[in-house]
Amino acid sequence: MNAKTPVTVLTGFLGSGKTSLLKRVLASPGMADTAVIINEAGDMGLDHLLVEAVDEQVLEMPSGCLCCLRRLDIVTTVRSLIERRDRGEIRAFSRIVIETSGLADPAPILYTLAADPMLGHVLSFRAVVTLVDAVAGANTLARHPEAASQVAVADRILITKTDLASPDPALLSAIDGLNAWADRISLPGDHDPADLMFGTVPTIGKQRFVAQAVPAAMHTAKITTLSLVLAHPITRLEFAVALGALASRHGEDLLRVKGLMAFADRPDRIAVIHAVQHTIYRPDWLDGWPDGDTRSRLVFVVRDMAPAAITTHFAAAGPILWTPIDAGEAAHGPGRLVAA
Repeated sequence: MNAKTPVTVLTGFLGSGKTSLLKRVLASPGMADTAVIINEAGDMGLDHLLVEAVDEQVLEMPSGCLCCLRRLDIVTTVRSLIERRDRGEIRAFSRIVIETSGLADPAPILYTLAADPMLGHVLSFRAVVTLVDAVAGANTLARHPEAASQVAVADRILITKTDLASPDPALLSAIDGLNAWADRISLPGDHDPADLMFGTVPTIGKQRFVAQAVPAAMHTAKITTLSLVLAHPITRLEFAVALGALASRHGEDLLRVKGLMAFADRPDRIAVIHAVQHTIYRPDWLDGWPDGDTRSRLVFVVRDMAPAAITTHFAAAGPILWTPIDAGEAAHGPGRLVAA
């Protein structure tokens, strides 16, 4: 197989509904070419789904999906699955879902996958899909930093159990404070499992770009979202130096970076920027802006990091002065910065 294998990371706090969603995913004919990696200690009940144990680690589902019970580190597990697929030892698959435990921060998993040279050539990172419980989600986000991290790095947020309760305004406010760009979908609903897990996620659009004020309860997690708008383009080298230095020095706290950039030395195309902790992915390129906003902009999801840690690195990269927003823009909420 020459095409890269897309990977989605599925996460969500304990009780958010990952088990129910995965059962639906595994039973869907449209997901028959999927490999699912779950934690061995996870709470997912698989016995009724099993048809044949290929070996002690890989299980074959009725739909044709493969399920791998992770007993080794994530890189070893993914490498093994791909190598065995390519040798014809297990059923062929064309995409992978990695389900984290309910207490896991997904950022290290993203970093680990991206940092491995072999996997970087054969995998294509698609999305982080995070489940949030509509009933208990607000309290969970306020009390558990892991849950806040799961929301903060998400590309798509699935709000579950909306048949039991409408999402509380406090929950929606908390999600806004942690992640203003992700898709949001209510479950249950008539949604294609393949679209939920692997459907196209939005780039950073103008309509939701401005960072929201972080509710007081979220400060316990020490996670904030910082937005930058560039008034003037910079070169790819200046950008690489700035973001590279930031990732090198603060990688553990740099949970995620997303952005849209028009570089001074590549004005004909728009770069989609994506970074996780110490790892900066190769950009995807667009032929034009995805919305009416033609400014280069970045969103940083950080843990316990002052805005100055970001502005210092970018100011040192070249003739670009990064300054806080002025008083007239303060209504947009803390954390939004404008490059002058």
